[in-house]
Amino acid sequence: SPLQVSGLCLGAMMFGDQTDAAEAARIVDHAQAQGVNFIDTSDNYVLGASERMVGALLKGRRHDWVLATKLGNAMSKQPNESGYSRRWMLQECESSLQRLGTDHVDIHYLHRDIPGLQLEEPLRAIDTLLRDGKIRYWGLSNFRAWRISEAVHMARALNMPGPVVCQPYYNLLNRQPEVEIIPACAHH
Repeated sequence: SPLQVSGLCLGAMMFGDQTDAAEAARIVDHAQAQGVNFIDTSDNYVLGASERMVGALLKGRRHDWVLATKLGNAMSKQPNESGYSRRWMLQECESSLQRLGTDHVDIHYLHRDIPGLQLEEPLRAIDTLLRDGKIRYWGLSNFRAWRISEAVHMARALNMPGPVVCQPYYNLLNRQPEVEIIPACAHH
């Protein structure tokens, strides 16, 4: 997409848990001073506490940030408060927006692949969220390369925008994304 993000993204996984509000504010201010404009959280990071903290920290400067969040992991022990049913996705996106104190997120990720998941229902829910203006773009986090390709093809079949970003588990010790995920993303 033409959305411009900084080379580094500020991950807020520990906000609301190991990182208190004062330290998080210092981190966000420092990141912004260094040119970072991209911040990432998730609904299930400390069961919404990270999103609440990010929302408070971005208040009054939301337009300066590309805001990403995720859904898919369990938010409770209730059977319908996780995964990718249309019901849950629409409900949880609204909850994320409330916690974040915004009317939209720039990037909404499917947080993890679920074995046996049929992608049509979650992609139709994403299309609804896109059309309703609740999300601007969508992406995949922790999906294998073949599932990324499947999502791209399913989105085309549904005549909806495809994913624009992938967030794999990738670090100095885990270089596996270089083998298939990065080439698959480059291809699509």
